[in-house]
Amino acid sequence: MKNFMNVEILVGDKKIHSITNQPYNKNILNFLDDLSKNLMKLKEIENYPDISAVAFFCRKANLMNQKKIFFKNKEFRIGLGLIFHIAPSNVPVNFLYSLVFGLITGNSNIVKVPSFKFAQIEIICNIINKLLKKKHKNLKKFIKVLRYEKENINFTNFISSECDARLIWGGDKSINEIRKFSVKPRSIDLTFADRYSICIINAGKFLKLNHIKKITLLNQFYNDTFTLDQNACSSPHLILWMGNKVKKAKDVFWSHLAKISKKKYQFIESSVVEKYTQVCKRLMQNDNIKNYKFFDNTLSTLAVKKLNKDILSYRGRWGYFFEYDLKSLSDIKDISSKKIQTVTYYGINSQLIKNTILKLSLPGFDRIVPIGQALELDFIWDGYDINKTLTRIIDVK
Repeated sequence: MKNFMNVEILVGDKKIHSITNQPYNKNILNFLDDLSKNLMKLKEIENYPDISAVAFFCRKANLMNQKKIFFKNKEFRIGLGLIFHIAPSNVPVNFLYSLVFGLITGNSNIVKVPSFKFAQIEIICNIINKLLKKKHKNLKKFIKVLRYEKENINFTNFISSECDARLIWGGDKSINEIRKFSVKPRSIDLTFADRYSICIINAGKFLKLNHIKKITLLNQFYNDTFTLDQNACSSPHLILWMGNKVKKAKDVFWSHLAKISKKKYQFIESSVVEKYTQVCKRLMQNDNIKNYKFFDNTLSTLAVKKLNKDILSYRGRWGYFFEYDLKSLSDIKDISSKKIQTVTYYGINSQLIKNTILKLSLPGFDRIVPIGQALELDFIWDGYDINKTLTRIIDVK
């Protein structure tokens, strides 16, 4: 088929299928559980915490819990048909989360993975292929994983014209470019655009933790941020401190995190140079930065003088963070925007954060989760209920 020129097929064949299932089909659940078990058995799993996380997400116990929630309304739902997934270029395992969303909701799926050959993608696709060759042959028609350069607009245009929904992950510019391709009149787009996330920490309560609990919390923060080089939309860039003994808490927090990152984080020399260059530019070009602390090649912090909307452009990579001392939780109104996705927290009641957002009618703030859960994708994401959005109701009287 000419439309598949310059397209690398990692999983599946050249046939386009648009078959639907009922959501949470037994065969799909078994396949995903087998995928989870095979991923967890990998010898190199410790080197890929992102694979470990998505394997945990795919396990049958988690999906069965989601099934109970989904069928509470007793509606008769079925998949939309063919879903075209366009995964982000900088988060290797995101394509599998997106594929799971499409499979669980009873759809056929074509997934475009990043053109860069991440090891995680190769590992996951190899296992999927093994499962589809033997035990789960009947599911081949529902899964196709492809790699091609973004310049191959003909293929993106072709699949867009055939699909019943698109899940588009990426920056605002990329999403707007893809939206230029025509779709069927009833086709829908779910766009997971460029977002910004923050973390709120109660300094006094952090200091009251014993040493073991402090280190546990810091490892959880490390997983939220360093695992994907702060590239994930849900990884916090701005750390907001509140409560008593803030200065002491920051000293303890960052000094311990520096030890953890030095031990665990595998950086390349070019990233250190780039990080240092970005920090220098920020210091020279922005009068809202009051001081800078360099802990080692893996960790740097920049203190912000005041909160404003410009902070949403303050992005760290490879281990540098912005921070600010809150006078009151209501100060978050000064950065409120639809751009803000996730709030991670420690030492503060999540209901208090929620109530503050509601009281001040703040836009954004789609997720409020404890430190350590920033990267845990769920069936409610960016404000979408994916179970409902990727299915349709058949109304039977």
